[in-house]
Amino acid sequence: MTARLAHIWRHPVKAIGREELNRTTLTPGRWLPFDRLWAVAHDRARLDGGWGAKANFLRGVTEPQLMAATAALSDDGSTLTLDHPVAGQLTIAPDSDADTALLLDWLGRIWPAELPAPTGLYRADSAHLTDMPDPFISINNTASHRAVSQRVGQDLSIHRWRGNLWLDGLGPWQEFEWIGKEIRIGEATLAVRQRITRCKATMANPETGRRDADTLGALSTWDHQDFGVYAEVTHGGIIAAGDPVEVPA
Repeated sequence: MTARLAHIWRHPVKAIGREELNRTTLTPGRWLPFDRLWAVAHDRARLDGGWGAKANFLRGVTEPQLMAATAALSDDGSTLTLDHPVAGQLTIAPDSDADTALLLDWLGRIWPAELPAPTGLYRADSAHLTDMPDPFISINNTASHRAVSQRVGQDLSIHRWRGNLWLDGLGPWQEFEWIGKEIRIGEATLAVRQRITRCKATMANPETGRRDADTLGALSTWDHQDFGVYAEVTHGGIIAAGDPVEVPA
């Protein structure tokens, strides 16, 4: 079976919302367009205008309800719609301070009052707010996901992993063999840099926002806590769902 690109997902706001794309353009040394371009800072954050570590922001590992949000971003990034089964729907201009109060009110319906209070959206000067400061794109393998689902004993959603690119037609954990090598997807080439170590956020059901599966326990049966790999774009171009994927032999 030929490997192919099954899905492209971006997450405009770190930890809050997901959006599927049919196609996008990758640029060398850059992140997936608009992926985690914003994050919601809290009142204990220490930020200087640049990239910030995940502890500065609202995260699904702290409040799993965030995992149930979906997102829709306009083509130019000027309008963002968030939807959540409890908080409802909200449309804002993410770069406008005028909409901060609307966002905070929306978050107040799902974010516990005893946790550090959200203060608004943060956008770094020249970086996206992924967990790593490097311009990484996450690549996940549907076969590895099925292996975890089988080990847990329930049908898990791929959205637990909040990945960018999902590949079909591979063997389970085959992606771990690519570290230090390059793969080609559509017109783009990506260098695979490292495995992704996972946290308790993956235990939350992205439909309900409740923890209901021991994903970390399942991963530990393979003697690791990793799922997916980080890769960096070395040759840019258009990628689209259904594109063939060339992987190392």
